[in-house]
Amino acid sequence: MLYVEILGNLPEMARDEVKAMLELGNGEIVDQDYLFLKVGAGERVFPFLNRLGLSHEYGELIVEAESGEELLEKAKEVEWPIEGTFKVDAETMANCRHDVLDLPRKLGAVIHSQGFRVNLSRPDTLVRVYCGERLYAGIRLRYFDPKDFEGRKAHHRPFFRPISLHPRVSRALVNLTKARTELLDPMIGAGGILIEAGLLGLRVYGVDIRPEMVEGAEMNLRHYGIRNYELKLGDATELGKLFDKKFEAVATDPPYGTSATLAGRKRDELYRKVLESIHNVLKPSGRLATAFPASFDGEGEAEKLGFRLLGKYYQRVHKSLDRYFYVFEK
Repeated sequence: MLYVEILGNLPEMARDEVKAMLELGNGEIVDQDYLFLKVGAGERVFPFLNRLGLSHEYGELIVEAESGEELLEKAKEVEWPIEGTFKVDAETMANCRHDVLDLPRKLGAVIHSQGFRVNLSRPDTLVRVYCGERLYAGIRLRYFDPKDFEGRKAHHRPFFRPISLHPRVSRALVNLTKARTELLDPMIGAGGILIEAGLLGLRVYGVDIRPEMVEGAEMNLRHYGIRNYELKLGDATELGKLFDKKFEAVATDPPYGTSATLAGRKRDELYRKVLESIHNVLKPSGRLATAFPASFDGEGEAEKLGFRLLGKYYQRVHKSLDRYFYVFEK
């Protein structure tokens, strides 16, 4: 059994991102305790879990209990898969209903009694205790360092545009499409979504109606070592004229604002035409992950075209912008 700790800013979107990656690796979410997901999966799911954007970490779940005493008793009966030295720390979630103040020390003593050495400063293995409705203890296998994502935020790129999704969210949109080999972004802007897709090893395709954006996105892709891409200057409402192929996955973050950023066209009409254009170039059962302002009926307009809604997630960005992220299937 594995566990995944998701982030709390977009928890439903984070859970569905995990679910999408597990489906690619023949795993499933067995249970959820606040931000803690119990996962039924084997090692073949690791490459897909390594793609996650809206998660804190994942690991091997060793013990689950209803109380601290039960957890310690169960911990004595298992063989802990610890390599080298270890340390125990605790994560107290918002719904924690147990006293875990001294639990890491007590669990550390149990594990130490099995012959493992403690190193509190630089352990080889980190044992994690989670407190929610129940108590859980496991071995961390992968930590998603926020610095990795922060280093790809808009102001760190050579071609800078201030309006851009956080790299974690861009990564999640890519994963929600369940893309295995390729991804199209028909409104690339500075290329944030394609950066995340390219770093996952996908071949990326991008379109923008503004030459400076196509040039800037290419600059950013190359800056992050991404070479397997095809960018085109063109209109997102006419994708069928730009490509002679169908795509397995599309992810995009369309502009929300002024006539200048929308090439002089009315915003809602542009969205409708782009949705239709995407539907035309998406393979059957292909997925689209996108965002629209809350004032636009993205669900209704997409369903008119034959899309099926798989997920819808609300986010308030600031006082003048709230939006929904959507996942659709053709």
